[in-house]
Amino acid sequence: QVQPVESGGGLVQAGGSLRLSCAVAGMNVGTSPIGWYRQAPGSQREFIALIRADGTTVYLPSLKGRLSISRDNAKSTVYLQMSSLQPEDTGLYFCRPSTSTLWGQGTQVTVSS
Repeated sequence: QVQPVESGGGLVQAGGSLRLSCAVAGMNVGTSPIGWYRQAPGSQREFIALIRADGTTVYLPSLKGRLSISRDNAKSTVYLQMSSLQPEDTGLYFCRPSTSTLWGQGTQVTVSS
């Protein structure tokens, strides 16, 4: 199994943008669906975006339009571009290939009002 490493989080003002990265060493990220998830304080982890092996994407309907998932096969990295961030987007963001049961440490996103 492979364990992803998330990065790119930080503190941003409402209305701002962030690009998160998910590095999966030793894996061809173009061969397996890879999803992004987030966990807000006091809440359960929820699915927010997925990129399939064929490149098609799926988004949580309430976030569609503000998220864009992409990948760089050569870098074994999947990205999540987030825009128009709001305080309710605050949380810990994780990624995970569908072929793995391992979670990374996540990357913290904090949006101030």
